Order: sequence, then C-alpha cells, then structure tokens
Amino acid sequence: MKYIFVTGGVVSSLGKGLAAAALGTLLERRGLRVLMQKFDPYLNVDPGTMSPFQHGEVYVLDDGAETDLDLGHYERFTSGRLSRLNNITSGQVYETVIKNEREGVYLGATVQVIPHVTDVIKGRIYEVAKRDDIDIIITEIGGTTGDIEGLPFLEALRQFKDEVGHENVAFIHATLVPYIQAAEELKTKPTQQSVAKLREIGIAPDVILCRSEHPIDQDVRKKISMFCNVRPEAVIPFLDVMGTIYRAPLNLHDQHLDDIICARLGLVTPDPDLLEWRNMVDRIVNPSHSVKIGVVGKYIDLKDAYKSIYESLTHAGAANDALVDIVRIDSSDIEEFGAAKYLEKVSGILIPGGFGDRGIEGKILAAQYARENGIPYFGVCLGMQIATIEFARHACGLERAHSTEFDEGTPHPVICLLEDQKDVQDKGGTMRLGTWETKMRPDSKSAKLYGKTSVNERHRHRYELNQNYLSLFEEKGMRLAGTSPDGKLGEIVEIPSHPFFIAVQFHPEFQSKPTAPHPLFKGFVAAALEKRG
Repeated sequence: MKYIFVTGGVVSSLGKGLAAAALGTLLERRGLRVLMQKFDPYLNVDPGTMSPFQHGEVYVLDDGAETDLDLGHYERFTSGRLSRLNNITSGQVYETVIKNEREGVYLGATVQVIPHVTDVIKGRIYEVAKRDDIDIIITEIGGTTGDIEGLPFLEALRQFKDEVGHENVAFIHATLVPYIQAAEELKTKPTQQSVAKLREIGIAPDVILCRSEHPIDQDVRKKISMFCNVRPEAVIPFLDVMGTIYRAPLNLHDQHLDDIICARLGLVTPDPDLLEWRNMVDRIVNPSHSVKIGVVGKYIDLKDAYKSIYESLTHAGAANDALVDIVRIDSSDIEEFGAAKYLEKVSGILIPGGFGDRGIEGKILAAQYARENGIPYFGVCLGMQIATIEFARHACGLERAHSTEFDEGTPHPVICLLEDQKDVQDKGGTMRLGTWETKMRPDSKSAKLYGKTSVNERHRHRYELNQNYLSLFEEKGMRLAGTSPDGKLGEIVEIPSHPFFIAVQFHPEFQSKPTAPHPLFKGFVAAALEKRG
C-alpha cells in the first residue's frame, strides 16, 4: 500500500481537494486502484448540521455519511465508492477518545493528544488500508498548516510515515504564491514560511503546488526549490483552470505531477490513458449549443451550496453537446417581483434541496411558472415537495396546501414528517440518509431515462409525500412514478402531459460523473434544449 497526503498552507480554499482528486484521476488512468480520504480539523462531528453559508453543500455517501463537499470531487474524479471511513473530523476523533476513556479502554492512563488522539487518526488510515482492492490511499488534510486544530492530524501523519516507511509515503503541499500589484512581482515568502512550519512538525513535502493567478516562471520555481528543499521540477504551478475544473488533471499531467509521485513511491506504470477525459473536456469547453437553466434556491450567493447540482448540469451539458448557462435565481426575489421577470428567458427550471421556510413561496411560484408555461422542470428533494405543494394549490384547488415543515396548521398537509422521524430529537445524522431503492412504473418517463425500473439513489430528508392525496393528484394529471419497494414512500412524481416535469425525493446529483452523466440530468438538459428550439 502507498499513501499520499495533501496539505495546504498560507490560506484556505487553495484547491487541495481538487488537486487531490485530479491526482486520483491520473493515477487511476495509469491502471492503479485509488481510494480517497478527507480529514477535517473542525470540531463538528460531521457537516450535517452546518449552514451552507459556513461550509457549502453536505455531500451524502452510500452508507448515509454526511460529509465534506470535497468527497464529491473525489467520487466525480475517480471510480472509488466512498463510505464514512473516508471522512473524519476532530469531532469524531475526540468523541471516540472520550468514549474509550469512559469505557476503560485506556486502563486508567492519563488521556492525552499524544498518543491517544493521534492513534485514533492513524487508526482511520489503517482501517481503510485493510481493503485489498486498492493500491493507493490519497488523504487530504483540511485547514491550513499552523492552525492549532490541525496540529494533531499533522503529528499523526509524521508518526504514520515512520511506521509504514518513508518509501511508501509522499507529501504534497499546496501554498499560495501571491502577486503584489504595487511591486509587480510574485512573492515566495508565504510559501517558504508555510513549508518551514510543516518541517518544524517533522514533515518535508515532496511536491509543492503553487496556487497563483499569474504564471510562475522558472526563476520563482528555483527560488522556492532552494528555500524549501524540494527539487525544481517538483515545484509545480497550480494556476486557475480555464473553462472547467476538469482540465485540472490534464494541466497537472502536463506538469508531470503523476510522474513525480510514481517515481517517489517506486511505482512502475504505463502513461495514463487520458483520451476519454480529454474528449469529455473538449465537449465541455467547445460545445455546439447552449441553453439557459434557471436554478431557483435560497443559497444562490454561495456557489458551493449547490456544488453537485451545478457539476451534474455541466456533465449533462457535455453529454448533449451543449453549454449549460446556469442562471442563479434567489427565490426571495421571485416572491418580491414575480416569476416571469426571472424565468421568462430560461429553457429549464431546477429547484434543488434545502431546509427552512425562507424563499419557499418563491420556489412555489417558480414551479407554477414551469408547469403552466410548459418549461422543463426538475425538482430535487425539496424541489419535489415544492412541486407537490404547488400542484395541490393551483391544479387541485387545495388552498393553503403545504408541508408541515413550514406550516404545522395547514389544512392540507400534502408533505408530512416521515413516520420514523416523529420521535427524533437530535438534528445530526438522524434524517433518512444514504442509498435506498426506488421502484418505477415501467411506463414512466423516469424509467425510460434510466433504462430500467429499479435504481438505488442517495437520500437526505425528513419529510415525505402524503399519499392520502394521490387519487386527487392522479385525477388532475400528476402521478406517482416511483416509490420505495414497499410502496409506502413516494420517490418520484411526474406530469405526463408536460414536456418534462419530473421531481424526485432523492439526490441524483450525488451519483453523476463527468464521463457518466446522471440520466435524469441528461434528460432534463435534452428537454431544455428542445424547448429552446
């Protein structure tokens, strides 16, 4: 087993996750079996209860783990299926240590950061390494080198390197090389200081990724090489990617990152087969068509809040040889100024998941606009519930129809709390989470798009469709197209008379890949292109 650790310095948001995922792509396409992992230093047990404004989207895995959005990058860029073992936070670490102390695992010893906390961190790597179907584990360390909460993780890696042998471990350190406009030059001192901080802990990077908005010439690379004790060729510019993030593996391959890592770890492999990846990137950056898709949400100002939705639309656009021009629309603006002002020029409307009552009425107006004007509509999670509420109000005449999440006193609770959620008090990790099976009507549009009548999709919700209203919905033109295998939970609703009106309770965006777009997103973009004409 070989291990690669990706750390970051100077500032956060340098793209460590993207760099780690891109390296995973390159190594997989050399024929190696790669699995990825993320260590997050924050004290939350998981990001499930964190605001999207704080942390972006919550990415859900097959086993129901609520994780950092970087795991979405990992699954999109590589073929590895991840589990809760592939993400650990300081909260989980300390929770485990305290539980062990309470149970007497430490036999009365004084519990300390070293060795007890670091042992738990190392234990997670060893646990993942038990799998016999992988050759390399790539682990990204969240946060910034020098942060107090990240020190136990870096100390654990220093110990781990000695335990498994230096020849089996490679360190990649991402830093910022800022351009100072007044001096008209790039500054290497932040990188030098960051690497010095890392070396104080006992870790020497094998590769330095230099994040910058300006080209980094050989003189700057040589300077970083000299002061950071890294070979010049291992000082690699990591510039902003043009057009799409999926260029990142190609750019890093051009800089020989995968060659350097393979040499460092003694791996003899063929050159990566990147033909399929290059073709996919070409379809994204050089499409024949374009189409406007309106995404109506409440976290529009924060790009990462709907990261997987946006990426899935990009994948579907490439599959349809089209640029998807995403129009981000705040649902609160629709409440104030009406739907037509924001939606009359889009060819498709998507409402993603979310929580809380802010902007709900704006989303309902958007769904109504799509339904009444024949605009392709795709609802995801809350977007399905919104479609149901809108249909109940305006097609079925049920005034004040609503979800009990937003109006407990509604006379028509067309969306209500899941039965097994009624006694739940804790907020973290208690929703209906992870992969569940959906059975579809053979004559449904969804089944035709999937090419089968049974699928497994990932969920994250507490509320469900109230099936007491199904007969009325059917009578008025909306039908239940997919359910749980026992038929008790509604998973997909459709309006057959509409050009494209599909809303799903699950999150299909968590299983879309650039080289394998999700069929529902692909069908939605195709319908939007047809609507555009």
